[in-house]
Amino acid sequence: MNKCKWALHSANEEHYHDHEWGVPVHDDRLLFEFLVLEGAQAGLSWSTILNKRQGYRKAFDNFDVETVARYDEYKVSQLLANPEIIRNKLKITAAITNALAFIKVQEEFGSFDGYIWRFVDGRPLQNSWQHHHELPASTHTSDLMSRDLKKRGFKFVGSVICYAHMQATGMVNDHTVDCFRHEQVKRLAEK
Repeated sequence: MNKCKWALHSANEEHYHDHEWGVPVHDDRLLFEFLVLEGAQAGLSWSTILNKRQGYRKAFDNFDVETVARYDEYKVSQLLANPEIIRNKLKITAAITNALAFIKVQEEFGSFDGYIWRFVDGRPLQNSWQHHHELPASTHTSDLMSRDLKKRGFKFVGSVICYAHMQATGMVNDHTVDCFRHEQVKRLAEK
């Protein structure tokens, strides 16, 4: 069974590839989780973040956005001492800032899902890449998303991070055409 080449580096990456990557996500809690995790990845490998994902869920109260928005300096100091996550103060405080901005978006659009999926007109973009090296790091759509998120006060949401978020949450199907998940994910998007 063929798979995207990046998924073959570790069991964690393979499991994530086989079950999550590219699957359309419309749950605000999970969208917030990916936003925090993608921001934490900046400058690091996705494998590093996947290996710490359970630690992040525990440390960030299962990504309950209302709870994260209320984190104070004491909580930040606890997080900075937690070896189960990336102990970077800018990334930790960005998660709190993003929780506050996320709530404002929910208030304005009814849900973060209702806001973020507008960038692809509510339907996943279907790509047909032959080889992994063809995948872009960012696109015009991720540029627009990044600019709008920044305007709304979000941090660690550059275009590359936004494109990774789009891939993770199924806003775009970037499985290569020879990967067994390409057609599966495409069918999920049609539902």
